[in-house]
Parts: sequence; structure tokens; C-alpha cells
Amino acid sequence: MDTITSTTMSKPFFHEHPLFPSARVVTTTPYCGYCHIEETIDDHPITVYCGVKVSINITFHTQCVLEDFSRLKPEKLIFYDEIKFEVVRNNNNTRLLCSQCDSRCKVSVVLEAQGTIYGGYYCNDPNCTAWFFHKKCAEAPLQINHPSHPQHLLLLTKQLGDGVCELCGETILAPFYSCSTCEFKVDLTCGMKPPPSAIEHPLCHDHPLVLLKKGEEDFPCEVCKEIIYGPLSYLCHECNLYFHLDCVNLSEEVNHPCHSNHPIKLFASENLMDDAEKICFSCEKQSEKMLYHCPTCNFSICLVCTRNPPPLVIDHARTHVHPLTLLSRTMSFTCDVCGEDGKGGPYVCLQCAFLTHGECIDLPRIISINRHEHRISFTPHLGAGYSKCGVCRKSLNQYHGAYSCSVCQKYATHCRCALRNDLWDHVDLEGIPNHDAEYIAPFKKVGDDLIIHFSHEKHPLKFYKKNKILYDKWLQCEACMYPLVFESIYVCEECSFFLHDKCANLLRKKKLVFFPPPQSLEVTKEVVTACEECGVLFVGFNYTFDGDWRVDVHCGSLCEPFIHDGHLHPLYFYERWGSSCVACEVIAPVSYMLGCDACGFYLCLYCASLPTKMWHKNDDHPITLHCGVKLSEKSRCEICERELDQSNRFFYTCFDCGVTFHTRCVLGDFSRLKPEKLIFYKEKRFEVMQEGGQLNSLLYESMND
Repeated sequence: MDTITSTTMSKPFFHEHPLFPSARVVTTTPYCGYCHIEETIDDHPITVYCGVKVSINITFHTQCVLEDFSRLKPEKLIFYDEIKFEVVRNNNNTRLLCSQCDSRCKVSVVLEAQGTIYGGYYCNDPNCTAWFFHKKCAEAPLQINHPSHPQHLLLLTKQLGDGVCELCGETILAPFYSCSTCEFKVDLTCGMKPPPSAIEHPLCHDHPLVLLKKGEEDFPCEVCKEIIYGPLSYLCHECNLYFHLDCVNLSEEVNHPCHSNHPIKLFASENLMDDAEKICFSCEKQSEKMLYHCPTCNFSICLVCTRNPPPLVIDHARTHVHPLTLLSRTMSFTCDVCGEDGKGGPYVCLQCAFLTHGECIDLPRIISINRHEHRISFTPHLGAGYSKCGVCRKSLNQYHGAYSCSVCQKYATHCRCALRNDLWDHVDLEGIPNHDAEYIAPFKKVGDDLIIHFSHEKHPLKFYKKNKILYDKWLQCEACMYPLVFESIYVCEECSFFLHDKCANLLRKKKLVFFPPPQSLEVTKEVVTACEECGVLFVGFNYTFDGDWRVDVHCGSLCEPFIHDGHLHPLYFYERWGSSCVACEVIAPVSYMLGCDACGFYLCLYCASLPTKMWHKNDDHPITLHCGVKLSEKSRCEICERELDQSNRFFYTCFDCGVTFHTRCVLGDFSRLKPEKLIFYKEKRFEVMQEGGQLNSLLYESMND
């Protein structure tokens, strides 16, 4: 493809929503929602289920690959059995099937991918899981003549797949081509571009090659030297050499449209001179094995981009008034759209001295991210008055593009920060009515100090300010499971249902920082789950997306900037794998922590949500959370009678009695469960018991299980 221009909207019969053309060069989410594969890859296309929106290839549970993953560092590249992986944490909406055991991955390692989609289509429906589509897939013909089944036409089918592709043997996913007379069916890729069963004169080898279905062993490709993982490959029987499907069309010397001055030759990266360019001018990635190189011009391009060259011209008036031309050389530059530095081949307008990354062409105009309550809009020149990015807290450049909020005059973010997969849901909101201010009331008023709450619709709840009726302060709030103490509460006087005032007012729908879609408030009663962010078992209210991923209201109520008595500066959410909490000194089991990057102060979400004032049955007075100051002298916990560590910066104390308590001793590991109740956890039944009348609850398996 030499030139990309805007085209009309596509309405393919096998997708329920309209598709819009995009001039954007997509590198972070290179998966097509139709063929379920990446445009280009070092291997045969890899199947991805349900068109999920991720930026990776094959996914494995870390335990399936490495057995133990506790000492791995997320977001880092690792090498195992000469294969490169990246350690990642997958939220529910980006969770894939493990390629080894076929179950969902939460913490996983993924085979590093390379590839780009140029000039495809995108679906802008917020509820659609398939986001980006190849142009050729969106425009796939409704019927084809296939060389493997010449007797009948094959029809494009959108029903759910069943069985395997007759050509490659992979599981059939919709849409696919099938014969209405026979049971013959092939997936979209094998239907539109079937690989020939034999190649008499391949470019990459001197002997004929035959198509081979993958066996049990893995072999390296003779051209790119990478292991062949896909279901199909080519074999030279005479030499016993194997080739990727995409590599058979590569020769030792090619004339490439991105470097028309000289032919480029295939080199092993290790055989190039030390000062030779080893970074691909297009994708800006360093080739570790084989690459194409021009020794005269010091021009390099990886094999992936050689097979799938970028367009030489992109004409997109919304990005720039003039057509943009690819500058086919590796150079350092600053992108005029996002303001980030680049090292590769930018798209340029010589007339305006305008340079941009390919992936910064056709950025969405209006988006919603989970770090800000309002919509934010792209502006090509941010202007003065903005100091730091609302996501990464680093400096913003007023002379380049950014996303800003029209409501909050000082809020703006870097383009790349706003468009991160864990912040943005891939929906361009331009032309879509603004529902940011939409409010779903958790209750309706039915009288003076009387409400009907969504969680308890059979009876009204009566409001009591500061618990003046002196209900037993040890009774639990049905939402957060913490004691009522002396807070304002709502009470059902017919069935002893209690809610803290603040819990009764929890938002029914809320943006959480943990992943993009807004979460809904639901009630968990008997089936116990662990909070996805702090790991604590809980019942009561929770925020959830599609009922699978659940966060309790303690973590769900945290927001940024977070003001905490234990630190002078506001705290913000950071993904900090392997960091220890300054309060409990435990290494956080999940990635998100609240912290101050400048001071190196980080709190796990459990400690960040500790109540500042509590009651405990070992003391007649309220106890207060003491944080940020080390103990001046040795003290013992009034509950467990163990000495408090001098380095422990968070503990509870009674100012009247002078006694101290460990935070865990006050709350216990099961403080978010309801005593004397049967619960179900991981398909087993347990009874929650109180120990010695304290808040510390223990779980015992029910004798009736």
C-alpha cells in the first residue's frame, strides 16, 4: 500500500455495528476483530479469542511456562528456552486464554509480538469487544472460489464457529467461510489467502517447498532464524529445512519501496559492524537475529516491516492540512502531535516542517479515561497554564498536542498516557452525546428521613444522625462490613438491615482506575470473593464489570489525588510491582499502590483504606490510626501482646488509655465477612466464626459440607 486516504464507512453484514475508516498506524493493538490475527508477525498468524483489545501475541500462564513466577518483574522482557516473553498483568477486559492450558490468564507471560496495521477500520461502539479491523477483512467478499474445494462456492458465515479449519487445523472462529452443501470450512485467513500446497521456485531457497502442518517439534525458520510456532510452515525435503509462511517470499536481496536507492540485503544482526544501524526505521525496534540492511546508506528494516511496508504517503486532513510523506531513514525527532521523542522514520510535511509518528496520525478527538471524571479532548497545541500530566505527573509541553478537560481548566494529559490500554476504552466520543454527568441514584426518598435503597427494596430505611438511637455499635454495615460505631446510619427496623450514610450514597456506576470501562455497584451476599486489588475476602457491596472482576467498596472508594495523614503530599495511583508498603512492609500482591513518586512513599490499597477511627472490644474508648511517626518507646499490642516493631509506622492507639494495637489485630484478616453466617468460597461452604468475641474472624469449613 503506497497511499492511505479516507474512505467511506463500511457496514459488513457480519458485524452488528458500523465500521469507520482510520488512517492511524496501529502498533499498540495490532489484532483484527474478524480474522483474530495480527497483520504481520514473525510466525504464522496467532489465534486470539473474541477480538479482545490487547497488544500481545501468545499468552501463557506464568506457572504453565515457568512453574513459579513470584520472582519475575512485570513489564519486563525475559528469555526462557531462547524465547522472548514479556511479564504482564491482564485485567478482565484484556484477559486471554493460556495457549497451554486453555484457561484465563490474570498474571501471565506473553510472547513478544511485532506488527502494525495500516489503514484499517475501527468499531466505535463502547460495548463491542472487537475494536480494530484489517481493511481486507472488513471488505471480505461474501463468497469465494477456494482451490481446496473447487466443486462448490464457499459462503462467508457469521455464526459461531464449530470444529477446525480444513487447511490449517486451527479452531474455527467467526466469521469463516463454509460450504452450504458439504461440511467443508476454512477460517477467514485461509479462505481469502490460502497458502499454496507447494512452491516450485521459492525466493528464499534453491529447492521446491511443500506446505506442512505443524508437528510436535518446533524448528527454526531458515530465513529469520525464529522458532516456528504456527500451525503451518513450508519444508524443503531435500535439505530438511523449515520456513515461515511469510518468509518464503523473502530473498537474500530485495528492492524495497521504503529504500529505492539501493537493494537491501539480509544480514544476521551480529555480523553487522558495531556502528551499523540495527534499529528498524519503521517500528523503531532492534532486530536481534536477522534484518535487511543497506551498507551504503546505513539503512535497516526488520523482516516484519519488510513484509508489511508502511504507506509512503498518508493523506489525512484532520491530522495535517497537507499529505504526509514517510521519511525513510532512522533519525531522532520530536513529534509535533504528541511532543514525544522518536527514533525512526517520521511522516513529514516539508512545506510546514511538520513531523509526526505514524501512530499519532488520526488520533481520537474526544475520549473518556478512567483517571478523570470528565471527557477530555485532543488539542494540537496545548498552550500555557498546564504544569503536569494528570496521569504520569510529568511535565507537559505547551507547544505540542495533548488531551485537556474543558471543565477542569488545569487538567491535561500526554497523548500516549491518555491512550494507554488500561485507561482508554478505545471509543472516540466525537458526535456521541455526553453522559459523563449521568447520575443513577442509589435510593429514592419516600418520606422524611426515609429512603428505598436499591439493595433493600422490600422495606424503607430510616436515617439516624450519628447513630443517636444507640444501636449496638458492633453491628455491621451491609455494604462495607465495618461496625456501625457512632456514624450516621440508615436502618431497616423490620429486618435489622444497616448502612452507613456514606455507604448508602455510593455511586451506582463509577470509573475506577483499575481498568477502563465504568463499574457497576452490586451486592455480594453468600458467595465470597477476594477483592481483585487488595486480595481481602469480602461480602457486601462491590464494584464489578460483567460480574467477573470484583473490587470491594473499600478499594472502589479510593480516588486521586488521595490525601492521607501519613504523608505531606497528595498520593496518586501507580503500578508498583514488587514494592513494599510503608505501613505494613508487605510486598503488595497486586500492582496498584497509592504513592508519592517524589518521596518514594507507597501504600498498599489495604492500608490506604484503613479507617482512621475504630472501636474495639478490648477498649472502652475509640482508637485512632496513628501513622507516619515511629514509636518512641517499646509498646505491646493490647490484643496479641506482641511487641510492636519500632519501624512500624501504622498502628492504632487509645489516647485515653495509652494502649496500642496492631492494625491487623484490630481488623483481622476476615473483617469484611459477616460472623455466624455460612458462605461459599471456591465451591466450598464455610462458616464465619468470631474468636473470643473480637472482630478477628476465623473461617472454619462447615461440618455439613
